[in-house]
Amino acid sequence: MSDRQYYGKEAEKAEKEREKHEKEGRSWEEKWRHDPVSGAVWALILVWAGLVLLADNMGLFTPYERLDDIWGLILAGAGMLVILGAVVRLIVPAYRRAIGGALIWGAILVAVGLGNLLGVSIAWPLILIAIGVGLLLRGLLGSR
Repeated sequence: MSDRQYYGKEAEKAEKEREKHEKEGRSWEEKWRHDPVSGAVWALILVWAGLVLLADNMGLFTPYERLDDIWGLILAGAGMLVILGAVVRLIVPAYRRAIGGALIWGAILVAVGLGNLLGVSIAWPLILIAIGVGLLLRGLLGSR
C-alpha cells in the first residue's frame, strides 16, 4: 500500500469519526468547552493554594506547630477539591463521566498532604477508613 493510499484511508476514518460526533449534536471541542467541572476544580485549587500561601505569609499559621509545612495543607485541600469535583460529576447527570481516576488522584493528594501534616502513621489509616466508608456507601446506595 502506498503512502497516498494509507493517508487517504486515515483521512476517511477521521472524517467518519467527525461526522459521527456531529450527528450526536456536538463536536469534541464543544463537549470539552461545556464541561465546567474540570476548569472549576483547577481554578479552586489555585485559589486554595493562594489563600494558604497568603495566610502563611501573614503569619496566621504561626501558633499552630503542625502547620510548619504548608504544602501538606495545600495538597490535602487540592485532593479534597478533586474528590469534590468527582462528587459533582456523580450528582449532575450533564457532567457525568468516569470518576475512578479522579477519586484515586484525590485520595493520593489527601494522603500525601495529611502525611506531611499529621504523620504517615495517622494519615494512611484515615485514608483507608475513608475508602472503606466510601465503598460501604456505594454498596448500600447502589442497590436501590
